Amino acid sequence: MPSSPLFRAVLFALAICFGLSTAARADSGAVTLTIYKGGWIIGASGGGGTLTFRSRRYPLSIGGLDYGLVFGGSKTVLRGRVSHISRPSDVAGVYGAAGAGLAIGGGARAIVLTNQKGAVLELSGRQYGLMANADLSGLAITMK
Repeated sequence: MPSSPLFRAVLFALAICFGLSTAARADSGAVTLTIYKGGWIIGASGGGGTLTFRSRRYPLSIGGLDYGLVFGGSKTVLRGRVSHISRPSDVAGVYGAAGAGLAIGGGARAIVLTNQKGAVLELSGRQYGLMANADLSGLAITMK
């Protein structure tokens, strides 16, 4: 097997080309989520949303748990984008976050999350209700 510098350079160039072609196929879509959250020390969240990907809409279901300082209840409406996906099912998965916040009546919310498939959610919106939290949370998104 030849191990000349030219042979290694050609292999390296091919690896980069194939790697870039896979990354080039990654796409993005728009996401809208409505999340209801409540708890006392341990919290739970649930809700739904929509993924718009390549001009088609896909319904989403959301569920999760929070642990830490959690008090109250809230409704959060988030809008944004999901990137690094090749197909709609790539948005499904478990997203983890550590966060803190306070909402009395209403407040702004922004978050960036990544799942095990590499999908990145960049979301912002409004939170309504009475909620104080400093917690670790997990959010599971599934396709309906």
